[in-house]
Amino acid sequence: MTKSDDSPKPFILREAAGDGARLKAPSAERNLAPITETLTRALADAGLADTPMRALEIASGTGQHVAAFAKTFPHIHWQPSDGDAQALSSIAAWRDHAGVGNIGEPVHLDLLAPDWTQAIEAPVGLVLASNLLHISPWEVTQSFLAGAKTLLAADGIAFVYGCFKRGGDWVSDSNRAFDESLKSRDPRWGLRDTVDVAAEAARQGLAVREVVAMPANNTVMVFARQG
Repeated sequence: MTKSDDSPKPFILREAAGDGARLKAPSAERNLAPITETLTRALADAGLADTPMRALEIASGTGQHVAAFAKTFPHIHWQPSDGDAQALSSIAAWRDHAGVGNIGEPVHLDLLAPDWTQAIEAPVGLVLASNLLHISPWEVTQSFLAGAKTLLAADGIAFVYGCFKRGGDWVSDSNRAFDESLKSRDPRWGLRDTVDVAAEAARQGLAVREVVAMPANNTVMVFARQG
């Protein structure tokens, strides 16, 4: 069985370029192409392929993704964020390394803070998160969905990539083992079921546009405002 991209292991390496702050995650390099392909189609399906807008990336991690997205989607102004100080330094370093003008200064966001959306200028056309929901408490999933409803423009979308169960299906034996490993590290963590996430989204005023099977047993969920 192919393991999920996110199997727990030491995966952040210092960049050899000598800047010190710019970190690399091999999983981010592996999953960038399929995420970009799926995001491109999701934006086109929502009528946002060429629409100038702002996007919020939550839990930007190393910053590799947002640096690449900014080049692929030059019509979008990207706002990266994270809750970790080292990650914020790495995001800033990747922003500088990319040499583009459509990435904002990374901001600190804690999705367990009740007022976290106030740090973001609304509306945004896209709220995006990769590898967040399974490595956080369920309350983070709830807060992410509620915040997306608050921040999204009427025609905007929320895009979530990660390791999920799909309607009770673990998808692979390695996903089940991954879930057990996550829970051994923190019992509040673990793979979310797309059915549970869809139900919570509906409670928050969001509808699921699609659920997409991704390489390495991962999944994308795309949401839009109800109605």
